[in-house]
Amino acid sequence: MNSSTAETFKRATLYFNGQHYRAAARVLSGIVDVAPRNLAVRMLLARSYYYSAQFTKAEKELKHILRTEPNDPHAHLLLGRSLERLGRTAEAGPHLRLADAMTAWDLIVV
Repeated sequence: MNSSTAETFKRATLYFNGQHYRAAARVLSGIVDVAPRNLAVRMLLARSYYYSAQFTKAEKELKHILRTEPNDPHAHLLLGRSLERLGRTAEAGPHLRLADAMTAWDLIVV
């Protein structure tokens, strides 16, 4: 990410943290155009879409993330929740179960 893109990402993060999810999504979608492999940008974009009830767009971004990073429990959780909101509970189930199984290990103290 160049310095201009990094500054734009910081602005998008401020929008997101201020719960201005649609504004964050608008800014982040522009960054994805210039840095399509940056998964941190894509995840924040997916979260922005999710929290602004743009579930179809969130689904698209989350599926892209999971093609690259199939072991991301947060992406599975958000995809499952997005699919639920879209009324596609049968498709949501496997993602929600995976997210649950992946994060269950975080609770185990060795």
